[in-house]
Amino acid sequence: MHHTQIAQRAFNTPLMVDPAKALAFLTGLGPRITGREISIEGQEIAAEDQDAATLPARASLFGDDLTNRQARNGGQPFAVVDGIAVIEIAGTLVHRGAWIGQSSGLTSYEGIAAQLQAALADPAIRGIALDIDSFGGEVAGAFDLADRIRAARQVKPVHAFVADHALSAAYALASQADRIILPRTGAVGSIGVVAMHSDMSGALDQKGIAVTLIHAGARKVDANPYQPLPEAVRDRIAGELEDLRQLFAETVAEGRGRRLDTLRALGTEAAVFRGEAAVFAGLADEVADPVTAFRAFAAAPRGTSTPRGKGPMMTTAPEDHAQPPAAPAASTPPEPAPPAAIAPPQTTAAAASPEAIRAEAAEVAQVCAQAARLGIQIDAADAVAKGVKPEALRAKVLADLAARSDAAGIIATAPAPGAKESPIVAAAKKSAAASR
Repeated sequence: MHHTQIAQRAFNTPLMVDPAKALAFLTGLGPRITGREISIEGQEIAAEDQDAATLPARASLFGDDLTNRQARNGGQPFAVVDGIAVIEIAGTLVHRGAWIGQSSGLTSYEGIAAQLQAALADPAIRGIALDIDSFGGEVAGAFDLADRIRAARQVKPVHAFVADHALSAAYALASQADRIILPRTGAVGSIGVVAMHSDMSGALDQKGIAVTLIHAGARKVDANPYQPLPEAVRDRIAGELEDLRQLFAETVAEGRGRRLDTLRALGTEAAVFRGEAAVFAGLADEVADPVTAFRAFAAAPRGTSTPRGKGPMMTTAPEDHAQPPAAPAASTPPEPAPPAAIAPPQTTAAAASPEAIRAEAAEVAQVCAQAARLGIQIDAADAVAKGVKPEALRAKVLADLAARSDAAGIIATAPAPGAKESPIVAAAKKSAAASR
């Protein structure tokens, strides 16, 4: 139910409800509906209960209401575990969200930015953990926030823990972290953009309803839902989406550095990669239990971090990643490696030095070993004998992975809303308490 609908039913409407229940409802939900705190004449509520029930009304681009509000309450707008700020990125990601919190099923970019700012400003915070489980969200605001995350890691280490999805807009954010860790079943990627058009003209015709759009400006009613989508308008929208996909890939490359460049990001064709396949493709850095990986991150000495890479709706739909990448250049090893052409000219043994030949053979063997862990068997000796280049071999492995991928089972729905604490945070807190 939308906020306006809730407001219409809660205010200026006769209700048969216990006053205490009404008070609890309005105290907790009122600020979200009205944008400000609500006072109720003749009713009192304990200050601690009001603080617990009331959420900040807004996380602004230009103000720090969220941070200031939490500071007045003696807290932080995020969980803190062993000096690490845990910023949750869950559900559908939206621009200009009125509040943040899992209970809504949404996370606002402004809310994440406000938490990021607070973590950077707090000298007691020595690192930032992005706890991500999201299928993506809106284009608006996503890339600006990605830039903020990339800048933040120059000040304090930022690690992204995927449990279990960082897709589309969520991956744009995850890709800006120093490292991306995901479990064996974790999914990342979907570097693409999608827009939807609804044609209601047929249904209206059946009901005898005719809609006349009176407009000024030839393009004012482009893509309206009351007419079929003209081919020229479709082509224009498709071109705009392709421009956004290019920006998406460039943003990912800025964050990932040599681990995943722009061409390789585009070459994934919005495919989704899981576990070891994600690491092989350069979209993630490590397959590990997120809770265990978080403990290792929190246990690192102050000021240290792992090596870093230098450096409309973005939402995953089933059809977005059900097909394998069209271009075979979607891969790079998890460790930094110089970019290479997809099909470089074959270097003859006479032209190459013995050291170069041995290095290339070792790289081919490494790729074959990685492929074996993914269930793909390749004869390394045969590949070396045939002069197969490492990049071509990686491309073949990725193509095989995409062809047999089970990513089509991922659906474009946000995780079920709920106010429960993040499992990463809960486990870390339990471990910290046990060690004291």
